[in-house]
Amino acid sequence: MTGQGAAAGPERAPRLEPLLLDPTRLSIVATLAAAEWAEFGFVRDTVGLSDSTLSKRVSQLGDAGFVEVRKGYVGKRPRTWLNLSEAGRAALRSHIAMLREIADRAG
Repeated sequence: MTGQGAAAGPERAPRLEPLLLDPTRLSIVATLAAAEWAEFGFVRDTVGLSDSTLSKRVSQLGDAGFVEVRKGYVGKRPRTWLNLSEAGRAALRSHIAMLREIADRAG
């Protein structure tokens, strides 16, 4: 999948990350950027998705190395936590920088 090269380092020129061109995946990544290990339900409610839609998008982001998933329990209740990996953070920074460059050229 896409995205593996986005985490190469700060010397890399900004670029659009194809995986983040989807508004839903971009919203998930942006939500996770503000936290460490957010609970699945929090991300679902914040982004306004169903469980199955969030799960599919998280799988795509996980396959690209952008999102880490941890499963566990709180008491007897199963819980899933999500974290934006360093590769995901780098991809988001690069994507946003490129969007800013595009906007600056248009203005």
